[in-house]
Amino acid sequence: MKINTKKKLLYFAIVIVPIIITSILFFNYQINKEETNNKTHAEWVASIHQRQWDSYINKIVSTLNILSLSIQTNIDSPEEIDQLLRKVFTNERIYGGLFLLDNNGKTIAGVNDTYDSIDISDEDYIVEVVNSKDLVISNKEEVLSNGQKVIGIAMPIVNQHNRLDSIITAYLRVDYLINITKMLSSEENIAIMNDQKERILYINEGATIGENVISTPIDRLPWTIVVELAEPNIWNIVKSKIWILLFFIVIFHLFYMIIVLYYQRKTREEEAKQNEIQKLELVGNLAASSAHEIRNPLTGIKGLIQLLSEKYQDQQDQLYFSIIQKEIMRINEIVSQFLILGKPTAQIKDKMNIKSIIAELNPLIISEANLYNVKYIEKIPEQDIYILGIADQMKQVLLNLTKNALEAMENGGQLELSVQRIHSNVMITIIDNGIGMSSQQLKKIFEPFHTSKETGTGLGLVVCKRIIESFNGEIHISSREKKGTKVNIILPIME
Repeated sequence: MKINTKKKLLYFAIVIVPIIITSILFFNYQINKEETNNKTHAEWVASIHQRQWDSYINKIVSTLNILSLSIQTNIDSPEEIDQLLRKVFTNERIYGGLFLLDNNGKTIAGVNDTYDSIDISDEDYIVEVVNSKDLVISNKEEVLSNGQKVIGIAMPIVNQHNRLDSIITAYLRVDYLINITKMLSSEENIAIMNDQKERILYINEGATIGENVISTPIDRLPWTIVVELAEPNIWNIVKSKIWILLFFIVIFHLFYMIIVLYYQRKTREEEAKQNEIQKLELVGNLAASSAHEIRNPLTGIKGLIQLLSEKYQDQQDQLYFSIIQKEIMRINEIVSQFLILGKPTAQIKDKMNIKSIIAELNPLIISEANLYNVKYIEKIPEQDIYILGIADQMKQVLLNLTKNALEAMENGGQLELSVQRIHSNVMITIIDNGIGMSSQQLKKIFEPFHTSKETGTGLGLVVCKRIIESFNGEIHISSREKKGTKVNIILPIME
């Protein structure tokens, strides 16, 4: 139950939460990206219409300027002025009406026969033209008698004394302006806004424009083109990017599987380690309860054998006695190893000099090396190096390791023992060029009772490891078949 809960929490933490966070961040990025694209598109649409409107306004102003010059030339001939206005009106579909006003704003000529009945002298833009003597456009739509919507534009005709002679007034057809705008872009929601921030013209009839807009001023008019920004279509984003979401789901599930496999591997390793510890504890308990009980009768047996060997001097009997003595020594050695495994904490540590310990062991190592026809090389620093531990156990470790190295070089070779100081630690290295070990053998060297020797107990390296760890040190062994073995012992220096 506890394992399932952990797996669920792990799945939630590694898969669910990252997918949610990543999806939110990704789709938020896509929404922001679409908003940016919509803004860029709206700015482009606004600039297109702004140039289009400026082009038409410039064209209208140019036409009115030419018309004003012609009117000044024919000011005394009303009939020719009427014909001129009609000709311009007929050629340009943008006009809904074209009139000539006197300097008081009264209609004196126009494109229809009833122009004298039209009075626009009170219109704001006419009054402004009279006062400013400058081109003025209306800030609102007007509706003619035929129902046509128009926007008025007025241009003053000034004489050489800078006095207002007359005013040319043109009605611009709203439907024509809308149509030329729709020809450029029919999908966007566009409006024209005057200088009072009032929307005077909607391109799409019946549409309303929200607050999220792009505004671009028209150069020749006090108007602004307003383009509404399109809202991001979240559903379309989700549909187009759903494969990204599936990719995230697959990736996080793969990551989860890798974590689970790694966790399971670590669990197996931990279980194997616990099994090894339990084996050692079992050996330790066995040693604590039986080692002394074995040694006591063993001492008696050894004494009796000694007496018998003195009594019976026959050569055959002496051979048997020597074999029994060797086996008793072997049993005693095994019991001693059991005692070390069984009581790793029952030790009185003291300051010891690594250099002195090796010097005491050298005669034994050299003697054994000569028996195996092995060249012994020693690399020891001149200065003393002290560690905290038990001298006899340290000797046992070094003798055990050098003995293993010598036994691996039955046909001769070279044994090297070196000591070097590395920061606050000392590293003792034992190198041989013997038969070496395979990777499979190397994995099991510290397992109790595992041995590759015919007469080995499988406790030698286990005891060495236990002793070194009791000194707060580490032991590392590397080996290659037919190349040799290297042992590194790292111990903290006692200052």
